[in-house]
Amino acid sequence: MSLIETDDLVKRYPGVTALDSLTLQVEPGIIGLVGPNGAGKSTLIKLLLGLIAPSSGRAEVFGLDAARESLRIRELVGYLPEHDCLPGDISASSFVVHMARMSGIPASAARERAAETLRHVGLFEERYRPMSGYSTGMKQRVKLAQALVHDPRLLFLDEPTNGLDPQGRDEMLDLVERTGGEFGVSIIMSSHLLSEIERICERLIVIDEGRIVRAGTIADLTDVTSFLRVEVEFGADRLAARLAERGLPGSADAREVEVEVIPERIDQAQELIVETVESLGLPLIRLEQRRRRLEELFEVAEPAVPAEEAGP
Repeated sequence: MSLIETDDLVKRYPGVTALDSLTLQVEPGIIGLVGPNGAGKSTLIKLLLGLIAPSSGRAEVFGLDAARESLRIRELVGYLPEHDCLPGDISASSFVVHMARMSGIPASAARERAAETLRHVGLFEERYRPMSGYSTGMKQRVKLAQALVHDPRLLFLDEPTNGLDPQGRDEMLDLVERTGGEFGVSIIMSSHLLSEIERICERLIVIDEGRIVRAGTIADLTDVTSFLRVEVEFGADRLAARLAERGLPGSADAREVEVEVIPERIDQAQELIVETVESLGLPLIRLEQRRRRLEELFEVAEPAVPAEEAGP
């Protein structure tokens, strides 16, 4: 069974179409939902949770209709919202226990589950402090803990690194990746930062102006290009100049030279590059065919592709 299926899903607000005829099928795994701010990512998550109703179309999670069976869906799903929504006057322990109880877990089991989950997110020692004194990173970890405490089969994480510094983002991404592995839970992670998605996700859904732009595995979407990348210890400028003389013009940046080659001549170009590097006496570190960067998906994005699958 697919995690998620939508068919011609539309959500309109006065003067704005947030989702426009969105048809999608998502298989289990760690999936990135990416797009610029205002693309419709949060709207899609709220529709799938049954928090808002669609204007038209259909959405299912685990085969359950999001409009009619939202309470059952929320028993199976954890949700980390984008915005700060934590009560500052109570402790993380009290809050996560309360959220466990709201999910139907008995009191003693709720306390045990809350302690285990707060340990997992790295807040066990700080669990009795009022959350008003928590940093942004600690608050994001509490939001992850409450999303996990009822042992869901699927997590929706809406911009989980929002407001964090680079170190905090790295730590949160490591935690999300570890959560998917240790808990065996599927994850839909929304982000406007492609680098985050590329780092931890297996599959990708690109959404813009409420439409699907791309969907597929990270490997398929970042397939090899017609560019060859050469890294040398020094002398990149000299190498670029000599390659241009030999019919392989390219650009030099620090220790790397990148040249574009006709696909049918990749092998010949690689041989020529190796010969040129040796003739100049340069230490060759790496020669590879460059893969497409996720950022390039937006540069070459075309109008919506209907009924794309996010699975292989």
